[in-house]
Amino acid sequence: MHLLLVEDNPDLVANLTEFLEALGHTVDVAYNGHAGLGFALAQRYDAMVLDLMLPGVDGLEVCSRLRQAGVAVPILMLTARDSLEDKLEGFASGTDDYLVKPFAMQELEARLHSLVRRASSAPSRRLQVGDLEMDLGLKRVHRAGIPIELPPIAMKLLELLMRRSPEVVDRADLERAIWGDDPPESDALRSHLHQLRGFIDKPFDRPLLHTVRGFGYRLAVDDAP
Repeated sequence: MHLLLVEDNPDLVANLTEFLEALGHTVDVAYNGHAGLGFALAQRYDAMVLDLMLPGVDGLEVCSRLRQAGVAVPILMLTARDSLEDKLEGFASGTDDYLVKPFAMQELEARLHSLVRRASSAPSRRLQVGDLEMDLGLKRVHRAGIPIELPPIAMKLLELLMRRSPEVVDRADLERAIWGDDPPESDALRSHLHQLRGFIDKPFDRPLLHTVRGFGYRLAVDDAP
């Protein structure tokens, strides 16, 4: 598993990292809430271990912001608080499980495996290409954690391109997704793709939507044909 550990206690970080890496897991570490948010928004993790009491931004706020940004990483929250009210507050913020300190390392790993299995067995309601994400249920799009409001046609085009990524999607498939078997005679598709590119690429450093001349379009982190 590729794990993100957000914890400000250096001794606990050292112990957890040593234990988890010895079992073959990859662990990235953030020592405060701001850094944890940055890590979780920038890349995808199998699961996240998040301390409740953190300097700057606490675990509840980190969890809440990630869920608002559409990040669905399974979160195991660590806390010294064991009251029902504290746990309910954590679940309300979007955490998936709780582990009260002190805890056994073996239990933490078992809970992480359970969270990852649960997430992988659930029907996928999210699409992701690089830092671009779409929540299919809520019809929400984010890139690098920034919400993007798309008109209906641009949303349909993006969903198809994301589902087929990194493959090239030919013009006929894109037109069929929007207009069925009766596409317009004008080059309306080009206009809608230009509009889509303006939403998802122009405000950002790296383009994701690429034109493959003579074939169609592809959505991918790289620009290789």
